[in-house]
Amino acid sequence: MSMGAYDEDEHERREHQSSRVDADFDDERTIYHGEVEYDSGDSAEELLDQFEKIKSN
Repeated sequence: MSMGAYDEDEHERREHQSSRVDADFDDERTIYHGEVEYDSGDSAEELLDQFEKIKSN
């Protein structure tokens, strides 16, 4: 059988497979505990200067 070609049985198998709904998954939410910190202290110019230093090494 060439790629992309399939017979009637294959068509029915694919039709049956695509019509099923898989409901076997964990429906509970995961709860995370911890902290998140954002560091926005550097200006764009300072970051560009730091980038240039990294590139030159």
